[in-house]
Amino acid sequence: MKVIVNVFLKEGVLDPQGKAAHHALTSLGFEGVNDVRIGKQIVLDIDASDKAEAEAKVKEMSETLLANTVIEDYSIEIA
Repeated sequence: MKVIVNVFLKEGVLDPQGKAAHHALTSLGFEGVNDVRIGKQIVLDIDASDKAEAEAKVKEMSETLLANTVIEDYSIEIA
């Protein structure tokens, strides 16, 4: 089963990569971009009997390793 984990910084945590991208976009003439936040996407192919089991496994993986829950939030999508 394919599962996607999107990890992104929590609100209020500085995102220097996002700020640099925002500055670059503005410098290139792109208007209307108010903010940029950069995160990461992790795609897993796991064995699970159903979506509930897959979500439980990936939640444990995310809490343990894939996301630093002190400064990052994450969302799980089951494809």
